[in-house]
Amino acid sequence: MGNRFYEAGEQRAARVNDLFAAIAPRYDLINDVQSLGLHRWWKRRLLQLAAVKPGDTALDLCCGTGDVAFALAAAGAQTTGMDFSSPMLAVAEARKSKIQNPKSKAGEAIGPRFLQGDALQMPFPEAHFDLVTISYGLRNLASVEDGLREIWRVLKPGGRVLVLDFGKPNSAVWRWCYFTYLRCAVPVFGLVFSRNAEAYAYILESLHHYPAQRGVDEKLRALGATDAHVVNFLGGMMSINVATKPR
Repeated sequence: MGNRFYEAGEQRAARVNDLFAAIAPRYDLINDVQSLGLHRWWKRRLLQLAAVKPGDTALDLCCGTGDVAFALAAAGAQTTGMDFSSPMLAVAEARKSKIQNPKSKAGEAIGPRFLQGDALQMPFPEAHFDLVTISYGLRNLASVEDGLREIWRVLKPGGRVLVLDFGKPNSAVWRWCYFTYLRCAVPVFGLVFSRNAEAYAYILESLHHYPAQRGVDEKLRALGATDAHVVNFLGGMMSINVATKPR
């Protein structure tokens, strides 16, 4: 039996929107529980690889509750966080209101701005950002290929894209252990902490349909990416795809 939050085709966005509306209030807590807090380290590694320079323009796509967007802004980037889920953005805005943002030399607050929008039809001109990050979001798009093409469109020549998401280990044994954890343990966390096991069973369902790190790397290379490479964690259970748009 399929997962009610996963549906290929035109209804994909609506189903994913339903999912995040259901889990937004406990999203950060369950991330900590299911990853044993490791998602925070993986995001810090993403920021290290991003190598933000003060004044860079950055887009954190599918930004969720804003973890990466806040970190990009703190590193000095002019940051936009975009997501299609209004409940997730509401959590991000609430977090922003509690943060004492540093001030620029002109006295203006430095921090991300949050915007609701569709990752497949972004409201930005071509070659607009120095950096685009997307964490746990590419896997949820109706089309991975269209999502990467749209990211490529808004990225400046010489700009970089970084994709953090669940991966597929090369080792069959390790992959079986990992998929068993996602199938058996993660839905229990969803049931206990958000009373919604199916929302977290969705992770494995979506991963089955996702090309993962090797497929994303191939698609980035097909777009003409230079310096495309994959950084794996835990034997490929989690990964970051990194690529640069040619000048």
